[in-house]
Amino acid sequence: MREVTRSFLRRSGAGQRQSFIAVGPLDLQIGEGEFVALIGASGCGKSTVLRLLAGLEEPSTGQVQINGLPPRDLQAQHSLGIAFQEHALLPWRSVEGNLRLPFEVADLTATKERIGELVTLAGLEGFEHARPAELSGGMRQRVAIARALALRPKLLLLDEPFGALDAVTRRRMNFELERIWQEQRPTTLMVTHNVEEAVLLADRVLVLTQRPGRVRKDMGVPFARPRSADLMRTAEFHRLVDELTADLETA
Repeated sequence: MREVTRSFLRRSGAGQRQSFIAVGPLDLQIGEGEFVALIGASGCGKSTVLRLLAGLEEPSTGQVQINGLPPRDLQAQHSLGIAFQEHALLPWRSVEGNLRLPFEVADLTATKERIGELVTLAGLEGFEHARPAELSGGMRQRVAIARALALRPKLLLLDEPFGALDAVTRRRMNFELERIWQEQRPTTLMVTHNVEEAVLLADRVLVLTQRPGRVRKDMGVPFARPRSADLMRTAEFHRLVDELTADLETA
């Protein structure tokens, strides 16, 4: 992203429509294979940034490119994977059926071997024929993330993927996501409200200011992978969490 802004129209008290800038100007670079977390207060434009990268929104000014291409070209190449807070699984389809969906949309063949790999990636052996209603919330999110990775995308976008889960399940899913991510190491941007989650999972954490969202802080996370629950008990982990939390409070 280079000098990107995104403006929207809203109604004023007099019933007139006025323009306001939700994001930017914003410069954002993510290295190949890097995991970046984006945090900020509600309404600061985190999800708008993700939607711009996904090609679901067009920038008002500036340029969005991924490997030198606009997001819609990446979509056409089936090189972009997205998972949202709501898993969006088709309720009438089994786990395998939902994992086949990206192949069907792309008019590609989903081999039995590849679907088996994705089931294993999601840690759902034995649940291949289960429908979403028969799965826990965490299991459904694992299917959604595996589905986003089905076509081996160059860019993975995660918008609060665990926001609807309880605290215990969410913590467990953090480690599941790292395990899944390390299998393929796609370039990843994750939007989250949870500072601990950001520090645990990311290589870098970006803090956005209040609207209009701009990058206030770009912090590298120094911990080696794989990361374990023991890391979250260290003084350095808590120091980074405290520093980022303080930045959020003053952003």
